[in-house]
Amino acid sequence: MANKYIGAIDQGTTSTRFIVFDVAGKAVACAQKEHRQIYPQPGWVEHDAEEIWVRTQEVITEAMAEARLKAGDIAAIGITNQRETTVLWNRKTGKPLGHAIVWQDTRVAEEVGKFANEIGNPFFRSRTGLPLSTYFSALKLRWLLENIPGARHQAEAGEVLFGNIDSFLLWKLTGAENKGVHATDVTNASRTQLMNLKTLQWDDELLQAFSIPRQILPEIRSSSEVYGHIAQGPLSGVAVAGILGDQQAALVGQTCFRSGEAKNTYGTGCFLLMNTGESPTESKHGLLTTVAYKLGNQPARYSLEGSVAIGGALVQWLRDNLGLIKTSAEVEELALSVEDNGGVYMVPAFSGLYAPYWKESARGVIVGLTRYANKGHLARAVLEAVAFQTREVVEAMEQDSGIRLEELRVDGGMVSNDLLMQFQADILDRPVVLPSIKETTSLGAAYAAGLAVGFFSGVEALCGHWSAEKTWKPALEQARREQMYRQWKKAVTRTFDWIEP
Repeated sequence: MANKYIGAIDQGTTSTRFIVFDVAGKAVACAQKEHRQIYPQPGWVEHDAEEIWVRTQEVITEAMAEARLKAGDIAAIGITNQRETTVLWNRKTGKPLGHAIVWQDTRVAEEVGKFANEIGNPFFRSRTGLPLSTYFSALKLRWLLENIPGARHQAEAGEVLFGNIDSFLLWKLTGAENKGVHATDVTNASRTQLMNLKTLQWDDELLQAFSIPRQILPEIRSSSEVYGHIAQGPLSGVAVAGILGDQQAALVGQTCFRSGEAKNTYGTGCFLLMNTGESPTESKHGLLTTVAYKLGNQPARYSLEGSVAIGGALVQWLRDNLGLIKTSAEVEELALSVEDNGGVYMVPAFSGLYAPYWKESARGVIVGLTRYANKGHLARAVLEAVAFQTREVVEAMEQDSGIRLEELRVDGGMVSNDLLMQFQADILDRPVVLPSIKETTSLGAAYAAGLAVGFFSGVEALCGHWSAEKTWKPALEQARREQMYRQWKKAVTRTFDWIEP
């Protein structure tokens, strides 16, 4: 095989990475750079898409140089990306019309209420598997078209393009204004609230409801096929052959190819996905129905998803906003300075509550404070909040699917926190399993690209790469587990309806 390696661009909420893998799924080179988080006003979260494009080029150059690789060594690359984050850019210049609106942004909360009252949630859920929420792309795109001067006129004239970050990077990589490919995959399209979950195409009734011109939308394609070739730079001529939203990429990277298999990713947010097979499963317990992946011409696979908005972002808040720690890694040491949470519970509803509540008007609370409480208790409450939220999602998923999870496969930056992972096993009362290859999101994108060009022989071979490195087993007595969970549920109720209409 002339091409020894497969690459993946992993464009996340806080940073961009480029990782090169060998045929066994082992990383041989990696470079990573952060980008700015822009907060113009409360509830608004933005990124500079041009800055993300620059960081993408930089990490590709660094990783290729680190491993002394040339374009001919790479069989193909895949892209995985923060989902829902919405970009609008000029077709001729390639310049964004404004900052990208990030998935966490809540500026369209009033529109959510308006659409719910005038059209109703069932209309949107039945077509997209998604409830009306500030989370998804459609209302963000509508906001950009309505609030950037001239944007709607340009859109209707075919002068601007829309995409999530995957589409923007694909277009840039494959030539931009010089015949760049404007496409997305089914997983990212399923998060816009504009794609019909059954037809896997843009839905005319949804476009009409949100007032979105069809001509600005990318073509919807599978998650594993050759979309185009890179126009210039260290990877010039290399095929871009895989695209998956970050959480679906982690599902593929964890080789959850069978119905009932699930993973939880602990990143900026936490995202639990379960493969439910070739038919969408309607959720009755506050979860999302979404596309898991579509490998070339094979039928699409669907998943149930529970999304927790604030996971690792809560540790960043402890670091950046309160200054209680200097690095994110210090949170574990601070939490270990106390024996338990001291009765302190924190519910991080900074952007409202996501699954299984979907309450836009909720806001974060810290409860149970006494003079005894100190910063160690707060640090422990921060970590426990991530695990409590995950248990709520697991319970909802088991009710929807009728399947009891025997174990939870985990990945993401927070899995290095041993205290968090042990508490997750404790509060779930089942094992938590870490794979030996931890870069599962990047790996999933690499797998999709590799399957498209024959670098990997099939999903069976990928399953052979998976093995467990560590397992945390529950060690908390039942009475204490349920008492803590009751207190958590009580704390959650204190967040409800904090924002008044």
